[in-house]
Formats: sequence, structure tokens, C-alpha cells
Amino acid sequence: MSQTRRVYLDYSATTPVKEEVLKEMIPYYTEKFGNPSSLYTIGLESKAAIDKARAQVAGLINADPAEVYFTGGGSEADNWTLFSVANAMKTKGKGNHIITSKIEHHAVLHSCQFLEKNGFEVTYLDCEKDGTITPESLEAAIRPDTILVSIMFINNEIGTIEPVEALAKVAHDHGILFHTDAVQALGNTHTDVKKMGIDMMSMSSHKIYGPKGEGALYMRKGIKIPSFIHGGAQEMGKRAGTENLPGIVGFGKAAELAGENLDKHIKHCTDIRNYLLDQIKKNIPDVVVNGNMEHRHPGNANVTFEYIEGESILLLLDSFGIAVSTGSACSSKSLKPSHVLTAIGVPDEMIHGTIRFTVGDFTTKEDIDYVIECLTKVVSRLREISSVNSKKGW
Repeated sequence: MSQTRRVYLDYSATTPVKEEVLKEMIPYYTEKFGNPSSLYTIGLESKAAIDKARAQVAGLINADPAEVYFTGGGSEADNWTLFSVANAMKTKGKGNHIITSKIEHHAVLHSCQFLEKNGFEVTYLDCEKDGTITPESLEAAIRPDTILVSIMFINNEIGTIEPVEALAKVAHDHGILFHTDAVQALGNTHTDVKKMGIDMMSMSSHKIYGPKGEGALYMRKGIKIPSFIHGGAQEMGKRAGTENLPGIVGFGKAAELAGENLDKHIKHCTDIRNYLLDQIKKNIPDVVVNGNMEHRHPGNANVTFEYIEGESILLLLDSFGIAVSTGSACSSKSLKPSHVLTAIGVPDEMIHGTIRFTVGDFTTKEDIDYVIECLTKVVSRLREISSVNSKKGW
């Protein structure tokens, strides 16, 4: 098949770095390369750049700059929260029970599984068929020894936005800390950590048109947990290691742009996403959209194409220059069915026919028209040759 154009529809996996962000970063690879811990001028200039970026990230979530700690990514922020809170609370005799959900990112799930092997108890909450975690289910799971609740803000596979504010209130009513993995939420929905009652929140730069390898943990003032990485006194004494100066500067600029363009971004992505879904339903029979349509990531369209394999769809679309995902990028090499789709009750055979499309700032209606043209051909051809279809008893 000849490749006539390239269309990227996997913005939840990663985003391109915007030109304004790259322009801001480049000087910090060259003439502004000073170590922020140094006391001479070039070092102090680097320190000032980090302070500016910290304020930019804080501004996006309505936090105080001193509550933002830069990390190597969202996964590190998740690990830091879970391990440090768990160990600190257990040491203080507060308990050893953690509550999370069955649809979390693996950075949370695998951390919880590790903690279970080391004397902690974890409750994994079920969700509704649309992926929603209800405050009632959280309330029912709380025990006297519960020390932390960690529920993601927006699911990375099906796009469902969780009722974070209500969940945090339940946790606080019992004196329990509330953490949320907001990697998919940052820059895709209005986020006010103070209004929502969030105690700790994980973020990542490369989901908001910033560089990879840079993230942050929001930690509300008054919360005192141990460092996760030990060594120097960087990040207000909480996260050792010479700072990734260009990455932090890029994250700050990306956060600033995300805040300035948030409403425009949400509207554009929602309109393009809805157009994509409308065209899929119009042109292709036997499809199911997964996730909550009312409370949803603006760019997410998670679609099951019955009777065929999603991996085959992905590979054939790639031959047309179209990039999509069969799930989250972090687990795409696994042959196991998506744990998220399993949790919402999708049968295994249908899970394997699921594609995640995610649109972004650079996606156009013309891109979608091209995708629909190619997708219609791909699905039709695969169903023709499929050994399992509706007529043959899928």
C-alpha cells in the first residue's frame, strides 16, 4: 500500500514538542547550561529558570510554586507517592491499607503490587461499565487502617474522567490522604487542586506538548513524606539529582501554553473527536464506543470493532501513514487483554478488536476524513478474511 500522508492519532501516548517550547529550551542546552546548585551567575540564572518553570506549572493547577516538585516523569511521581506515604504511615503506626482502582496506570498498579509483597494490604476498587469509580464504592472500602487513596483523574485508555473532587472528599472525611495520577488530565481539563481537595498529584510534561523525561509531583503544604531519590538537596531537599534544566524549562513553557489555550484546546479536540466518532458510526457497522461520553477526555475515542483484531487494524492503518494505539503505549507490547477493558466488562474477544484514537491540537477535519477512508477499507477487508465474525459465531 502506498503511503500518501501521515496522520498521528495517538496523542495520549505522547505529544510533539511545540515550537514555542523547543525555542525556550534550546538556550539551556548551550549558553545557559549552568548547574542550578552553583552560586555563581550562570548557576543562579539556571536556578531562576527553574523557579519560573515551577511557577508556570503551579499556575496551571492553582497550586503554590513551593508545592510543585519536579521529577523524571509521571511514573516516578506515582512511585514516590505510594512508597513514601506507605512507609511513612506504617512507621508512624497509622496503618498499612491502601485503596486504588482496577483501572489505574501500571505505574500505580505495579507499585501497589510491590507494596503487597512487602506487608501492605491493597483494595482494588471495581468501576462502573463506563469506567467511573463511585464515591460510594470508595466509602465502602475504607477501613480504620487505610492510609492512602490513589485514584486516577482521567483514564488513559477509555478517557473517563473520574469524580476526583467527590472521591477526595470521601477520603478527607476519614482523615485519609488523596492522590491522583493526573498525567492524562493535565492540560485536558480544568484542574484546581485546592478546590478539588487533592493532596498529591502526578503530572507529566510530554502529554502537554512538552519534552519527555520530565514530570512533577504536586504535594500540598503540610504533607511531609520522605524523599524517593536520595543524594543532594535539589528540589527543596526532596528529590536528589542535578535537575534536567532544559526539560524543566520546557515543561514550564508547555504548562503556560496549556493554561492560555485550555478552553480552545478542549473545544477543538472535542469537536474533532466527535466528528471522528460520528463518521466511524456512519461508515462502519458493529462498533462499540467504550467509556463515559459525558465526562471524558476531549480527545479520546476508544472503539471496539467487532469480529477482527485491533493489532491488524493498527498495522494496516500504519501502512497508510496513520498512527493509532490498541491501548496504552506502556502496555502495548503485552499480549494480555487490557486490564481497563476487562474491568469494565468487555469480553476478551472484543477487547482484542479495540483501537484507541486520540486527537490533539494539530489534528484537522481533513485528517479525519482521510482516516475514515482508510479505516473503512481496512475494517471491511479484515472482516472479509476473518475466521471469526458475526455469521460464524464470534
